[in-house]
Amino acid sequence: MRLAVWLFAACIALAFPAHAADSVDLTLVLVTDVSRSIDDAEFKLEKEGYAAAFTSRQVIDAIQGGNVGAIAVSYVEFASSFEVRTVLDWSVIRDQASAQAFADKLAAAPRSFWGRTAISAGIDRGVQLLAESGFETQRRVIDVCGDGTNNAGRDVTEARDDAVKAGITINGLAIINDHPVSWTYAHVQPPGGLPNYYRENVTGGPSSFVLEVHDFHTFGEAMTRKLVTEIASRTVRRRLAAAP
Repeated sequence: MRLAVWLFAACIALAFPAHAADSVDLTLVLVTDVSRSIDDAEFKLEKEGYAAAFTSRQVIDAIQGGNVGAIAVSYVEFASSFEVRTVLDWSVIRDQASAQAFADKLAAAPRSFWGRTAISAGIDRGVQLLAESGFETQRRVIDVCGDGTNNAGRDVTEARDDAVKAGITINGLAIINDHPVSWTYAHVQPPGGLPNYYRENVTGGPSSFVLEVHDFHTFGEAMTRKLVTEIASRTVRRRLAAAP
């Protein structure tokens, strides 16, 4: 009888491995604005920037320098409140090969939307993904990337506050449009500037920060710095210097 019980327990252990195997240093949701103020050429540069950042030596070294040596990442695109898509579900990145696999899937995914800008909907989807991820981690981060203010869906500060209450940190990458068309001016250049709008309305939680970039061609460099900071969990200022 004892032998039968032992064999049954052993089979269960093999069928359901310890949850510790799913431990990562960080769960990160990339929440990216694909609203109509971002044209297809800029979107292409964003995707290329993400791929370059995740496969960079700096990011790989930061990942492998963690206690576990792995992070879990998912990728979400949003436009209006009803236009939110989880483009890539959770991927574990621990080395160059897994980083390249993630970058390849991201590069191959087509653009999802071209609507208005509901940052709040993107944050809400990120909160949902983190709650359902199943990974064991001490750090949960939503990384919002966009070029304008919230102009659809619920109030973005409410979404931000709900995420922070859940123990999630939200960081931001504000893409500055220095030459907007007239109908987008107030959207992409709000009073006080977009980085300040992000700091006051979008980002929050321990060590949260906003990074700004003025050129889509330097998006990859900015994203690399951002990822290294997030992965290494450094204490940073609320605002980092803009990319040259």
